[in-house]
Formats: sequence, C-alpha cells, structure tokens
Amino acid sequence: MSHSILRTLAYCAWISIAAVTGAQAQTAPSAAMLPDFTGIVEKNAPAVVHVEAKYAGKPRQSQSGMPGQDSPDDPQAEILRRFFGMPMMPSPEEQKHTSLGSGFIISGDGYILTNNHVVDGADEVTVRLQDRRTLTAKVVGTDPKYDIALLKVNDGGNLPAVSIGDSRTLKPGQWVLAIGSPFGFDYTVTQGIVSAVGRNLGQQDQPYTSFIQTDVPINRGNSGGPLFNLQGQVVGINSQIYSNTGNYMGVSFSIPIDVAMSAIQQLKTKGYVSRGVLGVEVQPVSDDMAKAFKLSSATGAAVVSVTAASGAEKAGIQAGDIILSYDGKPLMQASDLPPLVGMTKPGTKVPVQILRGGGKQTIEVAIAEMPRDEQAVGGSGQATPAAQSGANALGLTVQAPDGDTRQQTGLKPGQGVAISAVASEVAAQAGLQPGDVILMVNQQKISGVAAFHEALRDVKPGNTVLLLVRRGNQSSFIALTVPAAAR
Repeated sequence: MSHSILRTLAYCAWISIAAVTGAQAQTAPSAAMLPDFTGIVEKNAPAVVHVEAKYAGKPRQSQSGMPGQDSPDDPQAEILRRFFGMPMMPSPEEQKHTSLGSGFIISGDGYILTNNHVVDGADEVTVRLQDRRTLTAKVVGTDPKYDIALLKVNDGGNLPAVSIGDSRTLKPGQWVLAIGSPFGFDYTVTQGIVSAVGRNLGQQDQPYTSFIQTDVPINRGNSGGPLFNLQGQVVGINSQIYSNTGNYMGVSFSIPIDVAMSAIQQLKTKGYVSRGVLGVEVQPVSDDMAKAFKLSSATGAAVVSVTAASGAEKAGIQAGDIILSYDGKPLMQASDLPPLVGMTKPGTKVPVQILRGGGKQTIEVAIAEMPRDEQAVGGSGQATPAAQSGANALGLTVQAPDGDTRQQTGLKPGQGVAISAVASEVAAQAGLQPGDVILMVNQQKISGVAAFHEALRDVKPGNTVLLLVRRGNQSSFIALTVPAAAR
C-alpha cells in the first residue's frame, strides 16, 4: 500500500473522529440542561405516605377521573397479584371495601394532606411510611369543594415533612414531578412539565378550584400525592386525570398548594373552610351573546340572576350585566369567577368591573360568607298552556305566567312572560320549551306580553336576540339568531 493511500486513510480516520467528537460536544450541553430529580426524591420521599381507607359497609364505587380509587375488577392487577405476589395490593374482594391513595406530611407533628375523595366516609384510615411503618390516621377535617382532607398521626417522634412552595409562581413549561403510589406501587416517581395554570374544569362539585394542568403521568393511587417543583417544594396536590379509560392519557390536574394550605389552616382553627360569596349566578358569554352585547370578544361572565339581599344586589349589580374583572383580575371565562370569589375573605370590599348598556363601570361589592351547607338547587318548571298570544320573529307564543309558574320560579307579579308554544326550529334547538319564563329581551326587562312583543318589534332576519330565561330556580341567557323565514 502506497504512502499516499495511507495518508488518505489516516486523514479520513481523523475526520471521522473529529466528527464524532464534535457531535458529542454539541449534545453534551443539551444533556447537561436536563434536570436531575434524584436529590429531590431522596430528600422528600420519606415525607410521602401511602394512604389506605377501609369501609365496613357498602362497597366503594370507583370515581371516574379520580385516580385515588383502585378498580376492583382491574385484570392487570389480578395478573400481577397472581404471578408476582404483590403483598401491598388488596385482593379483589378487599378492593371493594378499600380506597388507595397517597399523601404527604406537612409538619413534623404528624399532620398529613391528601384528597377528600380518598378518605371520604371511611371507617378506618391508615398510612404507611417509607420505612414500612403503618400508623392509624385520624381525619381532622375535610373539604369536598376543594377535595382536600387533613389527617393526623401520632408516632411519638418527629416525622419528616415536605417544604411548601408557592404555586402562584408556576408557569407553563416548568418541570415538575410527582411521588405517589399508583396501583399500589409505593414511592413511584413520575415527571413532566406544567401544561397550563388556572385551569377551571367547570365541575359542579369543584367550581372553586383553578387547577394546575400537567403532563405528569398520574394513575389510580396517585390521588393526594405531592407535586414538586425543581426546588423540591410542593406546589400542588395530584387530584384528577382526564381520561376515557380511567387511566392516564397525558393530561393530569393538581390542586394548587396555596389553595390547599389556606383551607388546611381554617380546618385546624375553625373546623371548616370559609368562602366568600358574591351573590350572582353567571354563565359563559357565547359568541352570539358577545355579538348581542356588542363585545369585541366572548370574555367575562354574564349575570343571569342576583341573590336577594346579597352583596351584589346591595351594590347594584343587575341581571344582564357582564362582569369583566374581579378585584383587578380580568375574567377570560365565567368559570374564572368562582375561584376568585371563594378565596376572598368574607367582609372584604372588592372592586368589580361590569359592562352595562355598552359602557364600563366599576362597582365596589362587600363579599359575604358562603353558607356551610350550601347546595346547588335545580329543577324545571312546567306551566299549564293557556290562551295563546300572537306569533313573533322568534316563533314563540307567550302568555302571562299563572300562579303555579310563579310559585315554581319564585317570580313576582309583573315579571316575565311564560312560553306556551315553540313554533321555531331555531328556538327549539336552543332548548326553549313551554313553561320557560322569559325575563329579559336584549337586556330589557319584560313585564308582560305587550312588553315582550314591543321588545321584538324592530327585530329583523339575521339579528341576534338575547333572552334571559328562567326554568324552575335557574336562569340563563340564550342567544337566538332570527331566521330569514321567520318574518
């Protein structure tokens, strides 16, 4: 082999080595930027506990979307138990009377935080520590609306506790990790990023929580466990998943630790959680409603009713107002309002910006305390059809509400008109039905049949009409666009 050929081979080998070395140099900084969670886990895992709640009576039912319950019919759990012998996993029969979850110690004297749905109604609650000790836990207090529970154990000594962070500083894209007991596998660590903050799920049972959304894998048994930031501080309580299978599908939700700690302090001192109440019923602003209200975008919360003698009524807030901001915080959607009001200390006066008649104004409202036994009230009133009054652009026939309708809807004489017939497909598709009471048309209060027709006198095909409709004890805005064939 000639010298020139050897030189060529050596040169090619040098180029290959240089290329590999360069590639390593380029990838090394990227790899170095990835977080190492080992220190966080080693420090905090001893303060995370496995929670087991037992029920002597009726078998537990798994809650959809709540990862704190282990399914009694999970075939994978049966396979693992049969072939690998998982001593910590209850048998299928035991699972019917057992709820598994996670929790974490918030103070050395034995206070533990977990989800309410993990221990709700339990006859016996035990927690298992990392050193395999099992301690009986007392349920100090719970709050179903925030889905949190405060437990207390006595071990005769100081227990390891987590550090509490500030969930208000979280931003989408930040790294977070969870430690918990999915499917009974104690001290499982999963990681991901914050996907969104201030996420309101619009649930009837949890309207006062603005969740932290992450892509951290959360499964059954993770409920009540801690969500950590890169400083090793707890910023949330893992609570729910969005899934059509019951298992993780890439979207998880955690309760902000600031909300939880505020509630915990109240449970310790008062035995219950106090929330503020504004005294309004609101609904989202749809695109059609935004058009009717002449809004540039469908933001804010539309007031559909005001509670008598409430702070809102005393301050002058009316049905038909659009709440644009609360205490200086803009409302992008109606579900943003309940968490803000709920966290307000009763007795506080808060500036509320509203839109009325095309103009903005700020009203100061005194926030009252929500009754502890408050429950949502629903129902639908049905009026008895009577003599019809002429048709209108919406294809609705209306009449003065009779005594039964007024009693069912809580209305006074001279308030609204009752629908006796629905002839328009548009109105029927919008959900209007005989028995509904129309209280307002385009923000004008309706006092009778004549006032109803007068309010619609100038409506033309293609116009959007905004109705405030009451059914039973609930009111809501419905926007209808008049079809061309209606005139």
